[in-house]
Amino acid sequence: MVWALIILALILLPGQQMPEISVKFFLSIDKLAHAFVFCVLVLLMIIGFTKQYTYPVLRNNAAKYSLLISMIYAIILEILQFLSNARMVEFLDATANLVGCISGYLIFLLIYRL
Repeated sequence: MVWALIILALILLPGQQMPEISVKFFLSIDKLAHAFVFCVLVLLMIIGFTKQYTYPVLRNNAAKYSLLISMIYAIILEILQFLSNARMVEFLDATANLVGCISGYLIFLLIYRL
């Protein structure tokens, strides 16, 4: 939950307060940062869901629910940027968020399922 709140704060932070990096291709530092934070979010959610015993459905399907919840969260955060005058919604940011979510899921599968 803390990591999700950190992502919320960083994504809704006004653009003027973000460091200026001028890289002109998709794999810029900004896009890698988006992908990284959502990759970590998925991994942390999977770990959290598997360690809890209150909701057996979440425990038994932790990876799938983590991926689904984090992807919905990533899309909602990009949409919330419409409400901020200082931020702009970018399709590539949303794509990087979703790539990060899928990467976290695949990393989990590689580590724990093989």
